[in-house]
Amino acid sequence: MNLRRIAAVVSKEWREVTRDRMFLLLAFLMPALWMIVFGYGLVLDVENIPFAVVDRDRSALSRDYLHRFIESRYFDFQGYVAVEEAADALLQSGKVRAVIVVPEQFQERLSAGTGVGVQTLIDGTFPLRTDITKGYVIAITAAFNEELLITHLARSQGLSRRQAETLARPITPEVRYLYNEEVRGTWSIVPALVMFTLMVSSPLLTALGIVREKETGSIYNIYSAPVSRIEFLAGKLAPYVLISMLNVIILWLMALLIFKVPFKGNPVLFLAVSMMFVLSSTGIGLIVSLLVRTQQAALIITVVVSTVPTILFSGLLFPVSSLSPTSRFLAHLFPGMYYANVCWGVFLKGVGPEVLWRDGLALVLYAAALRLIGYRLFTKRPRS
Repeated sequence: MNLRRIAAVVSKEWREVTRDRMFLLLAFLMPALWMIVFGYGLVLDVENIPFAVVDRDRSALSRDYLHRFIESRYFDFQGYVAVEEAADALLQSGKVRAVIVVPEQFQERLSAGTGVGVQTLIDGTFPLRTDITKGYVIAITAAFNEELLITHLARSQGLSRRQAETLARPITPEVRYLYNEEVRGTWSIVPALVMFTLMVSSPLLTALGIVREKETGSIYNIYSAPVSRIEFLAGKLAPYVLISMLNVIILWLMALLIFKVPFKGNPVLFLAVSMMFVLSSTGIGLIVSLLVRTQQAALIITVVVSTVPTILFSGLLFPVSSLSPTSRFLAHLFPGMYYANVCWGVFLKGVGPEVLWRDGLALVLYAAALRLIGYRLFTKRPRS
């Protein structure tokens, strides 16, 4: 392997990339735009749920109960509604996602020690949001019930407020959130978006760049040049690996400065594993480019091969542990899951090689296997 010949191929390819200003702009602008669009658009937090109220009792106790929803950051109060028919119209139009119906004699029945049912109508169009909204309603109602019980115990048994709280809450849970102390969805999704953006952009740029030479016919110059297959592949891929590594740094800075995601790990470890992931993703683009002849085909196949498995099996939207056994097996066949684990580990947990070495090793093996497949597929003889 001659380093001078590799450098010549690298120089030629870099001139081709920089000569096409649209391609160069796409190479750096596309990942940054994806990061912004998905970072702000892919919101998994369920907050500010618009809701309305039908208060048939209009008592002090019903207002106290409803005030807990109105003051909660999880709900966005849209006003009172006189009748349930009007509430149904709001739900059908999508102006509200939930309606709380407080029945008559709410305060009277509670004061008499009689249970009372409060109806909550929730828009079930989006099941995940529906379940989370239901959980919020149950939690707020449970807190209200607990307050009523504490007040009743303090009055009926002549106890102090603290003694009544101890009786009502014999077990007090002490919950601590680790790694994402503020429980922000952005802190979880943005590190995974670094993986997703690179997984889509790196193979796409590589495939388009190589197939472009097939369409223009300039690749025939390589067929007749005195460079070996491995020299050609190394020089051909080097510019795209460099571009992708620059995008890694840009995306890392965007996560820190724009989305305010904490970075607790080792930057050197992050960049080293990112290099392995970039070699894997560009390897996918290389294989696609060797199998197709047009940029249009390269675009379609690369997007399908890289985007769909990344969304479904990387843990971007659903934890891999919650998938079916078959889906978990498939998740281990794609590099996105391993790199996502590394991103979460170095960003939020601050863990090192002692924890992430398996994911790093998997990426090394993945990169080596794709390079070997690409080497086997590439031939210096033009295909007929």
